Amino acid sequence: MADHETTLRAQVLIVEDEIELAEVMAEALRRPGHVCTICNSVDRAMDELKHGTFDVIVTDLRMPESGGRHGVAPDGADAGMVVLRTARKLQAQAECIMVTAHGDVQTTRSAFKEGVRDFIEKPLDIAVFRKVVGDAAEEVLLRHEAKRDGVGELVQHDGFEGIIAGSEPMRRILRAVRSVSQSALPVLILGESGTGKELIAQAVHKNSPRSKGRFVALNCAAETETLLEDQLFGHVRGAFTGAEKDREGVFEYANHGTLFLDEIGDTPLKMQAKLLRVLETGRVVRVGSNDERQTDVRLVSATNKDLKAMIARGEFREDLYFRIKGAEIVLPPLRDRREDIPRIVNHALAKSLGKALPKDSPVPMITDAAMMRLSAYSWPGNVRQLLNVVQNMVVNAMGDADDLKRALQIDVRHIPDEIRISDGPDEPTGEGETHGSTGDAAANGMGGGGGQGSLAGTPLEQIEKRAIRETLLMYAGNRELTARALGIGERTLYRKLKEYGLR
Repeated sequence: MADHETTLRAQVLIVEDEIELAEVMAEALRRPGHVCTICNSVDRAMDELKHGTFDVIVTDLRMPESGGRHGVAPDGADAGMVVLRTARKLQAQAECIMVTAHGDVQTTRSAFKEGVRDFIEKPLDIAVFRKVVGDAAEEVLLRHEAKRDGVGELVQHDGFEGIIAGSEPMRRILRAVRSVSQSALPVLILGESGTGKELIAQAVHKNSPRSKGRFVALNCAAETETLLEDQLFGHVRGAFTGAEKDREGVFEYANHGTLFLDEIGDTPLKMQAKLLRVLETGRVVRVGSNDERQTDVRLVSATNKDLKAMIARGEFREDLYFRIKGAEIVLPPLRDRREDIPRIVNHALAKSLGKALPKDSPVPMITDAAMMRLSAYSWPGNVRQLLNVVQNMVVNAMGDADDLKRALQIDVRHIPDEIRISDGPDEPTGEGETHGSTGDAAANGMGGGGGQGSLAGTPLEQIEKRAIRETLLMYAGNRELTARALGIGERTLYRKLKEYGLR
């Protein structure tokens, strides 16, 4: 079971007409870092279910009737059931928990039939309540979260290992990957260094009809022009000094599979012409030979360069650009998907058991303060830099530990100085160049107004409430960082938290 106190932070809707009890429930869940929205009536609950997005919904069974607007019985005996049925329609991804002092066999059967996850009886046992909600949050965030956007099945299987995709930008990426994987189109992946371009290339391969073939990766920036030609196309015996036997290049070696050319923007112009010919004909000529060899590969390319700007400067062939850009996927930098940082950190900590720590050690625990510091940093080196920092933190914490059989407690002091003393979420320059294109709509989640995810027609109050709720979640409930990120004062934030029933 995951450690809910340190790893899982969910959006929780609490529907409870007893104001003091609702506050107690919210406070119990706030300590592990969950962001809670309180509704003291069915009317408010219906409004939140319509406009908000929640991971866990906790509702009382009986609440006073609200004028019959929502089909609630006059005595309010089935108010929770009405909330539950609405939640099933509008918040299908959420887990629902019912709290009641009036539960009976018939109600329990009806509630489970409607999809309730669990029942909690009053008077409330806070420890039990926190654990039940924590278990529900774990299931939603780690198993169901991506499924609601149509990528859950892919995330669960081997084709997407290593990819953390809880944020909306990354869920859009996985939907694009699922779409392009089944085609034969070449794929161009754009993104800053360290954003995980090779992981996406592997996902394209493993979820494609070519998954049983080889996935072969070559870094075009790591070789000289002569060696790059040899790596791409191979050579015959005697082609040059040291060529003692025939050798196939990556195009032949990846035959019937996928070839991933990383940093294709660093390919010399002369080599670009040869590469274009191979992509157009499907035939390669080994160095020192005149014989053509037929190949069949799916090409996936990646770069952190702005290829359109390079074309304008005469540094990259436009015809090659259109040949490799069948579908384009743009990976966001980590600073644009900060909500994934806690997930990545916890994933890295779990993996550290197989590396730095003894085999039977428990998973390291990270404090909220340390997680907030990591979430606030701009990460110019993106995911690669974050993973390296987490490994460094584990090693530092091991040096402080008296007994490695107990879970390591990783705190702010274990964070490297250049990150720990950073001023916070400033916009970095990043690595590579800024891309001039966002790619096609399917790959990048772009669309016209009013489409899925559009805010058109949403009341401004709900937009503001959502912004506060999601920023609180990103900064693990820290009001100072939340106010700074939103550009408002702490007193203003406190007033709005109270006004919107947020905790």
